[in-house]
Amino acid sequence: MKKESLKDIVQAALEDMKASDVALLSVGEMTSVTDWMFVASGTSNRHVKSLAENVAVEAKKRGYKPLGIEGGDTGEWVLVDFGDIIVHVMLPATRAFYDLESLWTIKPEQ
Repeated sequence: MKKESLKDIVQAALEDMKASDVALLSVGEMTSVTDWMFVASGTSNRHVKSLAENVAVEAKKRGYKPLGIEGGDTGEWVLVDFGDIIVHVMLPATRAFYDLESLWTIKPEQ
């Protein structure tokens, strides 16, 4: 039996808890830190925390252990780090302010 991919697990976990504006960014060519970044929004601090917690729980159930979880104290921006995949869950205002999608989709000049 083939092991479920972590990307699919994260996507499903975010969708199950009604995350909004889920984006998956391929960043492997721009950084050696990670290959993929998910960016998603929650409707409140509690929702942001719940989304991140659901991602961690569902991944653990399937054999993927997060390397770390940051930001759960305030719930404005929670990061779940799996190494090859980093998940950012934010309040919409925080997401708009930091604009990670634009930051990680800008192609360097050659």
